[in-house]
Amino acid sequence: MRVPLRWLGESVDLPEDVTLEHVHAALVSVGFEEEDVHTFDLTGPVVVGRVLERVPEPQKNGKTINWCQVDVGEAEPRGIVCGAHNFDVGDLVVVTLPGAVLPGPFPIAARKTYGHVSDGMIASARELGLGDEHDGILRFADLGMEPTVGADAIALLGLDDAAVEINVTPDRGYVLSMRGVAREYAHATGASFHDPGDRVAPRSAEGFRVTIDDQAPIRGRVGASTFVTRVVRGIDPAAKTPSWMVSRLALAGVRSISLPVDITNYVMFELGQPLHGYDLQTIAGGLGVRRATAGEALETLDGAVRKLDPEDLVITDDDGPVGLAGVMGGARTEISAGTTDVLIEAAGFDQVSIARTARRHKLPSEASRRFERGVDPLVAEAAANRAVELLVELAGGTADPLGSTLVDGQPRATVTMRLTRPAELVGVDYTDAEVIETLRAIGATVQVDGDQLAVTPPTWRPDLTDDTTLVEEVARIVGYDRIPSVLPVAPPGRGLTRHQQARRRVASALAAAGLTEVVTAPFVSATTQDAYPGIDPQGGPSVVLANALDSEQNLLRRSGIPALVDAARRNVSRGLVDVALYETSRVFLPVTGVTLGTDGVPAGATRPDRATLEALEASLPAQPFHVAALLTGNRVVKQPGTAAEPFGIADAVDAARQVAWAVGVELTVAQTTHPSLHPGRAASLLVDGSVVGVAGELLPELAEAAVLPRVVAVVELDLDALVAAAPELVSVAPIVSYPAATQDLSLVVDADVPAGDVLDAVRSGAGDLLEYARLVDDYRGSGVDEGQKSLTFALRFRATDRTLTAAEATEARDGAVRRAGERFGATLRD
Repeated sequence: MRVPLRWLGESVDLPEDVTLEHVHAALVSVGFEEEDVHTFDLTGPVVVGRVLERVPEPQKNGKTINWCQVDVGEAEPRGIVCGAHNFDVGDLVVVTLPGAVLPGPFPIAARKTYGHVSDGMIASARELGLGDEHDGILRFADLGMEPTVGADAIALLGLDDAAVEINVTPDRGYVLSMRGVAREYAHATGASFHDPGDRVAPRSAEGFRVTIDDQAPIRGRVGASTFVTRVVRGIDPAAKTPSWMVSRLALAGVRSISLPVDITNYVMFELGQPLHGYDLQTIAGGLGVRRATAGEALETLDGAVRKLDPEDLVITDDDGPVGLAGVMGGARTEISAGTTDVLIEAAGFDQVSIARTARRHKLPSEASRRFERGVDPLVAEAAANRAVELLVELAGGTADPLGSTLVDGQPRATVTMRLTRPAELVGVDYTDAEVIETLRAIGATVQVDGDQLAVTPPTWRPDLTDDTTLVEEVARIVGYDRIPSVLPVAPPGRGLTRHQQARRRVASALAAAGLTEVVTAPFVSATTQDAYPGIDPQGGPSVVLANALDSEQNLLRRSGIPALVDAARRNVSRGLVDVALYETSRVFLPVTGVTLGTDGVPAGATRPDRATLEALEASLPAQPFHVAALLTGNRVVKQPGTAAEPFGIADAVDAARQVAWAVGVELTVAQTTHPSLHPGRAASLLVDGSVVGVAGELLPELAEAAVLPRVVAVVELDLDALVAAAPELVSVAPIVSYPAATQDLSLVVDADVPAGDVLDAVRSGAGDLLEYARLVDDYRGSGVDEGQKSLTFALRFRATDRTLTAAEATEARDGAVRRAGERFGATLRD
């Protein structure tokens, strides 16, 4: 909202030395955000001049210029070249003298042109910043002014005014007017407020037919509750908008169009009530308000023919629609250059209906901006009468008794509040007098009954609906500076939950291992969802978004891998070919047979009952945290003396083990198959016999489709399941100072025996002395019979109370051999 200072000063007492900074600071103190300042960006000397002589001079280029002698109040007239022709000898005009700077910036200087030295410039309205139209030279006679030659034209035209701009939140639509801003400035400074609506003389009118016929109210709310009309006859179609009005509208961000239209805009900015003007001669019968019918169309003022929606609220006459209510008028009843009789409409419309219509037809306007935030129903009559006053005064019209007055007389609902409520919510010890006086200051009626207040908000404040909104007013008007700045103290024994701590340890472990964390969007397409089914290949239903940003990606992910594939694709396409990424994020796993939806949820601001909330909660899908990683390219880059080492399934499994160690569980790896992983290069990841994840290398066709290298290693783990399986307390083994004894063990088993199962047998058979065991080789070839393989394990033995002998270590190793032989028929390799 742009607020010209002189205009503001007509409704509230401003200091004589008021500055833009002062007004901004005052409005910020009552909760408005400072945006900008606006001026006309011109400096003088700009004076009133009288044309003494005008000599047309044709030029070789076909253009005719005028060589003028202009009296600017100096001893001698000035010679000025002018290309416009809408003025003559004796006219008073605006002259910009050398040294002036016009908007642009456009500095003025004496310069030689067309064979003369032009000692200044005769200015148009556009050159002065008073509008976009260029109808030629600005003549004071057209403005109804007869100023003194040599007078300061900047002050006469209101070009020395300035405006502050503030951001108005959607709940405070009443501040989209000088009336509302002046009231807020008065709250901030204690200055006297003068309601501009009270200065408008009352004017009765009747006889004009108005019908409100909303047969399909939306959410039980009728589309129109207020409708005031007034008629002015015999206006001068050629009357010009006075400069003071043009300058104020320009500072408010609105260009001048014509006097009747400018007056409706002026009153809207002054009182906050949008108005619409009709050419009375084009209206058939009276006016009505109703919902549009299916297939109905309307040509609006912008020349577009719009297909109307049955929810649209329209203004009609006996021949059909003449406007989109509260949004834009129709072309058929537009005020034109020949209009002499004007019908003024000031109405009140349902906020939600106007907002939906404006968005549906992509027609945001100053009027719809106010209607969708709420307009004071009691200001409509004053606004219509104010427009009549201005049309009579400035356009030479005559007020006609024809008109109508339908005003919403429904009283505002009373809100009850305890006197102590502001102190409880804000934390400031407000006195009873402060609370009561503040509520009365904003225009509310307050009845006091002990410690209970019965507050009836003013008609211009539809946002005040409960005690919380009233408390906000107390805090705002008394002053935000009263609210202490206190750093909250965390209660003892609180902090991160066990799951949060585990997620942080996992993220730190993977980052320490050289992977880079990414954050991706949770949306995928149906094709991607089918290609990457997640940990559970069988899958289930997917969550479908009803209002997806991208209609192609309208599912919530069941796996974290697809987003990592897309992130890797972008990196590889930009030349970053060695990629190791991870992400901890939620996945969405609906249960078969459970329907998601909002059936039974009440519309609007009504809170659902407990049963509805429980039903909604039960319909929500499981949303566990998963951790996923992707590795492609080289783990070790090629360098002198060292060959490149590419990422593979082993790196994916190592990443899974890093996650397991960070959580505090032991992970078992078993060979498996998976729809999106390479056969023979896929592994199930288990904890206590339950599958908690999957690792492997992507199918080559999936890697090729993503424009990635052929080998892409991935891993995904159910982090919630890992944390659930982890012990509450992690036991830490003491550091033993005795040396370890190491031995290697090579066992020959059938080729189809999983190496992980053999490793488990080795660990259980070796006993308590075994500190560490790891598979280091899987050999199949010469020296090993067909259908068998040789598995080599590195073993490390250590005792906590002594140095082991070689015999003790060998005995423990032999125990491992016996256990593997019993389970799988394993034998020592020669």
